Amino acid sequence: MKLLATAFFLLFSQMGFSQSAFPAGWAGAWKGDLFWYNGPGKEPKKIDMQLRIQKGDTCWTWQMTYGKPGEDNRPYSLIAVDSAKGHWAINEHNGIVLDQYFLANRLTGAFTVGQNTIINSYELRGDSMIVEFNSLQSKPITVTGLGTEDSPKVDSYRVQSFQRAVLRKFIDR
Repeated sequence: MKLLATAFFLLFSQMGFSQSAFPAGWAGAWKGDLFWYNGPGKEPKKIDMQLRIQKGDTCWTWQMTYGKPGEDNRPYSLIAVDSAKGHWAINEHNGIVLDQYFLANRLTGAFTVGQNTIINSYELRGDSMIVEFNSLQSKPITVTGLGTEDSPKVDSYRVQSFQRAVLRKFIDR
C-alpha cells in the first residue's frame, strides 16, 4: 500500500511540475514539418515550421516561421495575463491579441476571424512539441435538438482544414 501511495505521489508531483514549467520549460528553438489537410482525399501540403520561445524583459518571445527562414516570419509575444489561472495571450503586435489557456500541459485558444473559427493547441510531449490548428466554418451547418432540457439545441460546424506539426528542439545559431 505504501508503494502504491508513493507511486501516486510521484506521478502527481511530476504532473504538477509540468504545469509549473510553462513557459520556461518550453524555451528554445523548435522545428519540424507542418502538414496542412484541407480536403478529403487530398494530399496534405507540407511546410517547414519553426517556433522560438525565449524569455524577454517583460514577456516571452513566441516567434513562428513558416517556409524557409525569412519567408513568413511572425515575431509574436507571449504575455502572462493571469498565469496562476493559466491565462496567457499571444500579442501579434498589429492590434490582435489572442487569449490562450494553459491546461493539462497544453497551451490552447480559439478565435474567429472572418467566417472561420480557429482552435489552436501547443503541447509538449517528451522531446516533441505538437502544434495543431483546426479551422471551422463559424456559421453552423445544422442545428439539431428539441430545445428542451433533455434535448438542448446543438449547433454543428463544418471542419474546413486541419494543420499538425511535430517540432523538435534544435541548436539555433
